[in-house]
Amino acid sequence: MRLVVVVLSLLVAAPAAAQTAPPQAPETPPAGTTPPFVVQSDNGDNRLQLGALVQGDARFALDDTQHHVTDTFALRRLRMQMLGHVARYFDFYVNVDFAGGLVNVRDAYFDTTFSTAFRVRAGKAKAPFSYDRSIRAGNILFGERGLTTTVAPDRDIGVQLFGDLADTHVSYAAALTNGVIDGGSAETDTNDAKDVTARIIVRPWVALHHPLRGFGLSVATNTGVHGPALPSFASAGRQTYFSYATDAADTGRRSRWSPQAFYSHGPFYSYAEFVRSSGQITKSGVASDIDHDSWQVVGSWVLTGEAADEGIVRPRVNFDPPSGHIGALQVVARVERLTVSPEAISRGLATPGSSRTADAWTAGLSWYLNPYVKWHVEFARTIFDGDANGPRRSENLVLGRAQLAF
Repeated sequence: MRLVVVVLSLLVAAPAAAQTAPPQAPETPPAGTTPPFVVQSDNGDNRLQLGALVQGDARFALDDTQHHVTDTFALRRLRMQMLGHVARYFDFYVNVDFAGGLVNVRDAYFDTTFSTAFRVRAGKAKAPFSYDRSIRAGNILFGERGLTTTVAPDRDIGVQLFGDLADTHVSYAAALTNGVIDGGSAETDTNDAKDVTARIIVRPWVALHHPLRGFGLSVATNTGVHGPALPSFASAGRQTYFSYATDAADTGRRSRWSPQAFYSHGPFYSYAEFVRSSGQITKSGVASDIDHDSWQVVGSWVLTGEAADEGIVRPRVNFDPPSGHIGALQVVARVERLTVSPEAISRGLATPGSSRTADAWTAGLSWYLNPYVKWHVEFARTIFDGDANGPRRSENLVLGRAQLAF
């Protein structure tokens, strides 16, 4: 009987204690936040991690008198991911996108790890070329990747060799793949030729406690024969502003190269890259050498003071309204440009109404509620052919995003 009385008194006292006790601040997440869904063997040799990426967008154009942009709510990305390793030395990654009601295998590969200095990757993966493209989709700073990625290769199928040397001061990657057009991914090959891609990254002060510890330089190159298919280029509003005529074809070898730089220190993070894609375009038996050039410069600052380690922001304290914690806030900005050789227009290689240049700037605010949830809003302005009031009016886009990524 006495035990029953004690239990009842505790049950009655508990709500009162909950009402009077001050709210406790949630614990600060560790620097390497543990993934939420992991299964592994006792010795760690076998590990399976489940991930997801959900990006719900709202896109609205201002002063769109030509109706080139559709105002819409959309699922930009809806991805399910499996990653981990088996038998200790074999990492794998499968990334499937269901956005738009379609099934798209974005990545599917496994690695054989001989050492940190030498790994072999086989399957479908990002080509080791663009810095912007190498950033995971859940960590990109803007609603859309930069214009440089529309000139660079995306995913490709083949074999990659990569690793870190000299205590990560130098990283390298080399790939032999089927080959894809600018900005493209492919599931099947169209010819016997193969692409060769190489990239080297140098981080001179990475091992030192130095203000330039987060600074790095890289250069990438790619060459291959891709067949007759040609790319088209789109703005942040998903407006296709340049495309080639249906009877134009890519002939001969296409070569790409790209210098890149990046820097992070405390709450500051920035990067810049330039990409040139050169090849021969033929129409009606007449060949022309055409370049696709693009560059971008990106900067960001975490207003709440958290570190931005190559763009990855983790709030010191997660979003918790009762204790007055809001998470982390970050401002982002980007300036970029894409140009196509004048001969593409003068020789009739492009579809009528195509714009040869696009100049864009973007400014936005990201709110990180915890390591997995982010809200983002931005304004992007793109001017085509250097004339905001020309045949193709400037694009003024407001984009909002709700993101869940783990």
